[in-house]
Amino acid sequence: MPMPKIQQLVTRQEIFSLIREDLARVEEEIGTDFISSVDAITAIGQYLQGSGGKRLRPALLLLSARACGDNGGELAIRLGAVVEMIHTATLIHDDVIDSAQTRRGRPSTNSRWGNHISVLAGDWLYMQAFTLSLRERNFHILDLLTSLTQMMVEGELLQLDHLGKINLTEEDYYDLVNRKTACLFAACTRLGAVAGGAGAGAEAALGEYGWNLGMAFQLVDDILDFTSSEKKLGKPVGSDLREGKVTLPLILALESATGAERAAIETVLRERAYRSVPLETVLALLERYQGVEQARRQAAQFTDKARELIGELPESAYKSALHSVTELIVDRES
Repeated sequence: MPMPKIQQLVTRQEIFSLIREDLARVEEEIGTDFISSVDAITAIGQYLQGSGGKRLRPALLLLSARACGDNGGELAIRLGAVVEMIHTATLIHDDVIDSAQTRRGRPSTNSRWGNHISVLAGDWLYMQAFTLSLRERNFHILDLLTSLTQMMVEGELLQLDHLGKINLTEEDYYDLVNRKTACLFAACTRLGAVAGGAGAGAEAALGEYGWNLGMAFQLVDDILDFTSSEKKLGKPVGSDLREGKVTLPLILALESATGAERAAIETVLRERAYRSVPLETVLALLERYQGVEQARRQAAQFTDKARELIGELPESAYKSALHSVTELIVDRES
């Protein structure tokens, strides 16, 4: 759906330039809040902050706040730091669970500090995020963050239960994506609306926008795991399947696969390696049954819906940026 009054922004640089100063303030807040009386936690926090990352989640919160009339208030900045800390905590725990060796092209926290310290550092970040949010004495904000954290922990448990299972359905997959990814995107855009002083209707619409964007984001992530390169991903191609995760492109392809082809995928899941069955065999299966193409179409449906949901927001450069983010999500390479 084209933007009728505002020329659509087309690059990541243009979008992020709108909130460059706000993001810099969020980064300063994170740098301060990562400091602990325990040296290991401070070291891990500084290491993770220095590893980069898109800062997409705080950016969505800030854009949503600005689109709702926020003028750079402290609440949006603090909440931007909160959601990035929660996201970082989940990444630390994910890497421990997955026994990951790299994150964004660098050694993962668990490979550098060990599992025990990493898990506790992730726990500390969760608690620090809630400590920051408590300063607002706003029960609505706390309700959103509490529900979010519960959903994400449930997502971790569900993912563990799904590991190594080939018979996952689309419904199973989407339930997991909702809990692990989409709920955080939705919380970011809802919290942005709260920071911008929006009413219940605009908050709900932005929350649904964020949810659909999060679903598309994870779908594209799972597609890129098969189609991108290790240099762009910062981790080996095909890592998900090697770790026992069956994602949507493979679920869709397996619906048409032969018994022998399914057995090949089961071998990878059992061995947790492309030893007996090379990655090229899996990629050929995905191409044969158009698993990636089908998944791309579903991702586009989510972004189409996201664009519709912000149609009633007042016209502004920030609304235009939120519109353009949906295209960047689908077209990205990492």
